[in-house]
Amino acid sequence: MAFLFRTAMQSVGLSLSLLGWVLAIIATYLPHWKNLNLELNEMENWTMGLWKSCVIQEEVGRQCKDFDSFLGLPAELRTSRILMSLSNGLGLLGLLASGCGLDCLRLGETQKGLKRRLLIAGGVLLWTSGVMVLVPVSWVAHMTVQEFWDESMPEIVPRWEFGEALFLGWFAGFCLVLGGCLLHCAACSRPAPPASGQYAATGPPDHGSYLENGTIQPGVRADSRAETCP
Repeated sequence: MAFLFRTAMQSVGLSLSLLGWVLAIIATYLPHWKNLNLELNEMENWTMGLWKSCVIQEEVGRQCKDFDSFLGLPAELRTSRILMSLSNGLGLLGLLASGCGLDCLRLGETQKGLKRRLLIAGGVLLWTSGVMVLVPVSWVAHMTVQEFWDESMPEIVPRWEFGEALFLGWFAGFCLVLGGCLLHCAACSRPAPPASGQYAATGPPDHGSYLENGTIQPGVRADSRAETCP
């Protein structure tokens, strides 16, 4: 029963981590971290991501342009690029390590200690990857809220709002963090120990082998007596 619970926890943790890692990659390259709707021209919408900005026009369609300079970007976008790229790499390493440490795989079956260490390392890497997704997404959201409610800007100036990639990043980060925690807990939990009392199956004692004074009858081996655990 304990083995089935550990296996189920590992499977759920790895599935959540894989889902979060895929969503984090999509959020990294999706150009929808910020959205801008122009009140003067409702047919034109602007979006901004970590790598490029796009304009969507009803007649022309979508037109995107990569950012000219990395250093010319705002601090939150520069940091988000680095953290999201590192998160994708750590997530891949965590998935590989956790996959090799699963109990249901026969790979390294004789080395239980190594599999347990791989599972712990994979859980820590996935948890770190999830945190590195939540930090930039939350930072960009915080700066967007500050700029939206900035009273020093004229009201006629359009304001950026949350894009779909932010919500996707939040969901991906929580999946990675939860999956990493489940894998770590599964690795730290131990299976139920076997029963301590083991009784040897022996036949009925030969009462004719004992004399009246309690000594063993000659010619009878001493180890033929039944042994039981207390």
